[in-house]
Amino acid sequence: MRTSERGVAFIERHEAVVLRAYRDPVGVWTIGAGLTAASGVADPGPGMVITREEASRLLAEALRRRYEPAVSRAMPTARQHEFDGGVSFHFNTGAISRASWVPAWASGNMAKAREKLALWNKGGGRVLPGLTRRRAEEANLIEYGDYGVPVPPQLPRHLARMPLALSPEELTAIRRGFADIGLHPGDDPRGVAVETVRAFQEASDLTVDGILGRATLSTLQRRLDARAGAALGSVVTTAGGVDVAADPLPADWLLGWGGEIALTIGLIGLAWIAWHYRDVVAAKLHRIAPRLAAYLRSIK
Repeated sequence: MRTSERGVAFIERHEAVVLRAYRDPVGVWTIGAGLTAASGVADPGPGMVITREEASRLLAEALRRRYEPAVSRAMPTARQHEFDGGVSFHFNTGAISRASWVPAWASGNMAKAREKLALWNKGGGRVLPGLTRRRAEEANLIEYGDYGVPVPPQLPRHLARMPLALSPEELTAIRRGFADIGLHPGDDPRGVAVETVRAFQEASDLTVDGILGRATLSTLQRRLDARAGAALGSVVTTAGGVDVAADPLPADWLLGWGGEIALTIGLIGLAWIAWHYRDVVAAKLHRIAPRLAAYLRSIK
């Protein structure tokens, strides 16, 4: 069985479709509906752009190669909408072969299947509202054939359009994130000022469309992670200094070895952070050193 067009659209709605390659929060180049080089159908990199039609074609091909076979084995009696729900789950988690909701579904106990499916809502050890919502919608798709096409909220023009469904908690965190990097999110708590989003996109070499989508949110997360990492690097250096200062050894030994070791560890840590987040560094440099910024962005 193949994923239906409605099933592909269901996945695209949850993953969001980005037509210009970007780095995900951990730095992996991504394009389309969350496709990386690991998908086997695309090799995203700096400057890569695809059309909307190509995005759907690549996703369908990735599903055919890497996801549908496993779902077919795990859910051999599935009807089309059940299969589509299983593929969405597997594309997101890669865990269809070990998910406890599948045996419950196979036995006809959909109430238990819903309960087990809902447990797959964590990322980094935390419950994520977006995953909670996705699991509930997958359960509705599997049980009722409900592909659910939500109507995007109508926002005033001064707010950035949001193609992804966001909970109030997620929106609050996003607004706080922009504020933390020195960009005023605007006074309207219903969203983020479109001027703020455009300014961030321009500085980050993203498509400047004023849309608060997957690429913009992933880049914002990297910016926040880079700040946190730089702070950690400073803490490591400081902690090393404190440890050395407390050691009852001659001062010249401390200066000759302990201080250098602490400084070296700190510098190595900061250098790694700068390299890992070179796209963030480029965003900082794009106005004062555009050529250097362009070079940093060109490195895959």
